[in-house]
Amino acid sequence: MANLNKRLIVGANMPAPSENVLTNTQKVIRDALDRLGYESAMYDLLSEPMRVLTVQIPVRMDDGRTQVFTGYRAQHNDATGPTKGGVRFHPDVTLDEVKALSIWMSIKCGIFNLPYGGAKGGIVCDPRTMSLAEQERLARGYVRAISQIVGPAKDIPAPDVYTNPQIMSWMYDEYSHIREYDSPGFITGKPLVLGGSRGREQATALGVCIAMREAAHHLGKEVADLRILVQGFGNVGSNVARIAHSMGAKVVGISDAGGGVYNESGLDIPALLEMRDSFGMVTTQLSNVMSNEDFLVQPCDVLIPAALENQITSKNANDIKASIVIEAANGPTTPEADEILQQRGILVVPDVLANAGGVTVSYFEWVQNNQGFYWTEDEVNSRLEEKMVASVQQILDTAERYQVSPRLAAYIVGIRPFAEAIRWRGWV
Repeated sequence: MANLNKRLIVGANMPAPSENVLTNTQKVIRDALDRLGYESAMYDLLSEPMRVLTVQIPVRMDDGRTQVFTGYRAQHNDATGPTKGGVRFHPDVTLDEVKALSIWMSIKCGIFNLPYGGAKGGIVCDPRTMSLAEQERLARGYVRAISQIVGPAKDIPAPDVYTNPQIMSWMYDEYSHIREYDSPGFITGKPLVLGGSRGREQATALGVCIAMREAAHHLGKEVADLRILVQGFGNVGSNVARIAHSMGAKVVGISDAGGGVYNESGLDIPALLEMRDSFGMVTTQLSNVMSNEDFLVQPCDVLIPAALENQITSKNANDIKASIVIEAANGPTTPEADEILQQRGILVVPDVLANAGGVTVSYFEWVQNNQGFYWTEDEVNSRLEEKMVASVQQILDTAERYQVSPRLAAYIVGIRPFAEAIRWRGWV
């Protein structure tokens, strides 16, 4: 039973970002605020989370021993509304990572005009080695530890790496017990029967594909003419491949933790989707599997990194053959590589824009919970598309107006609502 439980984990299979991710993020924040003309005190306030909680969570394991896990919750800034962000279970979670991810969430919310600030949570653990019962006790213990600083009007958690609707359900149930009333707006990413939103599971991937279509149109290309490489075949990557295939694009390559497969004539995506396991692995059943290094530099029109951070670096940026890079993963491109891609004229749609479909539909779920009125999947997808199209165009227009990269343009657009809310509140 324990082995079966381990295989039931659903979530992105990716390690934590590198330790310098917070410093890199802070540099872009400083540049964005400088270009907007704000004083240094604004940077001092927005370069770090306003609140960070570190907790120790004792969990009784199945063998009877007690193991203590370290957890974090970072709330970047609540000047525009309650904070919002996922909770990840991963052995490589660090405090700096959680801080940086909370800032990224703020930028996403600012770009998409969501009434939230960014937040992020993480627990240092490896759920792949834990039974479902142990995961449940850990999830409930985490909620008990952070319950004083979260809530539907304070801070709303959501799924992230190695967490899923089941774990959200346990957290939701635990919070309801603590508060002694039902509170579906406390957490998003829930199953439909507990107040989840239709369209949530594929929201990130759908947003990525809409961003891809809009970026292609910006360069005068049609989706049907695109050859696409998708790195990563977990929840996001597999759904990106499926949706892009249904849009008429030719998916010529996919990869997972075991390597990549490439066919210039296009891959049979429906067949590959049937073959993938719960961790997004499919290459173990295929031949002619190449290394990840070789996979990333195969000929294509669009490269979509959807799994690991720091995949496009100064070592391979000059060899990337795509004309468009859509960052479905968080932090897949290093700052040095980003500069190289920009110099080469490759259009990079940054992660804070491309993968924000998840938080946008999480916002829709929160709205539906608060209203007690639920939308059809067509309504959810239509509203997501409207926001994605407007946001992509705004970032591209801002990049041209300021003569900067789309990444810096995204930070300029995303950080401005927080700076203005802070100014009006009189904090700075």
